[in-house]
Amino acid sequence: MRILSAEPLNAETPLEALAEDLTPESSFFVRSHFRRPDVPRKQVLEVVGAVQQALRLDIADLQAMGTRTLTATLECAGNGRTGLQPLPAGERWGLGAVGTARWTGVPLRAVLESARLRPHVVEILAIGADRGRPPDVADEIPFARSLPLAKARDPDTLLAVQMNGRPIPPEHGAPIRLIVPGWYGMASVKWLERIEARAEPFRGYYQLDRYVYDHADGNSPTPVRTIRVRSVIVFPRDGDAVRQGQLIVTGKAWSGEGVVVRVQIGVDGAEPPRDATLLPPISPHAWRAWEFAWDATNLGRHILRSYATDAKGNRQPEVGRWNRYGYGNNAAQAVAVTVQ
Repeated sequence: MRILSAEPLNAETPLEALAEDLTPESSFFVRSHFRRPDVPRKQVLEVVGAVQQALRLDIADLQAMGTRTLTATLECAGNGRTGLQPLPAGERWGLGAVGTARWTGVPLRAVLESARLRPHVVEILAIGADRGRPPDVADEIPFARSLPLAKARDPDTLLAVQMNGRPIPPEHGAPIRLIVPGWYGMASVKWLERIEARAEPFRGYYQLDRYVYDHADGNSPTPVRTIRVRSVIVFPRDGDAVRQGQLIVTGKAWSGEGVVVRVQIGVDGAEPPRDATLLPPISPHAWRAWEFAWDATNLGRHILRSYATDAKGNRQPEVGRWNRYGYGNNAAQAVAVTVQ
């Protein structure tokens, strides 16, 4: 892991650790806004607000509702921030703030049905046990994010209690965390302690003041939600020296809009880029592995770039659009390789 900050802990995964379908918990990126809370394994989740039946649920209660398992890729909204110029404020994420795991839990939809939402509910607010004071906020606040009712009711939105077949580790949000496939990781609230059904939109700090695209162009900021299409080259690594001959370039590609249907590789800016071979998808919500046979016959330094396209036609851009907080930069990655 590459540690960006120790307290609160923020750490990214080395790209070579993304080679497998599932990312081990020990090398899965960690994003924390505040100090990690000391949450007991028997934590009780409260479900309150505009409901007909308030609930208090522990892990056993949740599991009794019926669990399901899905494989999903989580990506920090700030992943790739260091590729934007001028560099926005925030954690200096390279490209390793991403990982894929097998999550097991109860659909949030089932819990909301048990609580019986009142007709005027528009959002579901998730509140974590982590609390702190952001630099420009006077009072201590919890990390809290809301979901539109339709997204909260999506059968793949989970209250997860396991990660890769084991209890979720403390740094990844134990004992209960929200998993919102297809959306950037800020939506997947960790250390979940409270679910609140709301009759009006939530206006909290991490809803309106952060996790918005603010292009400083006079237009109103827009919310950060769906993961933008992206690919990364896992092998070779930037700066590697390789032997002359055929080289199998490998990587991962993903999108919150739909399955990746194409990955192209550009070598030294030559047009058009050539198609890589896509491996079978492992899940509708997970990255897709790809490989590319490169005839590395010319000695010297070369630049490789990968471009992913998803099922809705979204293609990775050459350059990401700058925004004030450095979110959603999905620019094509450049890897320098020396053939010798």
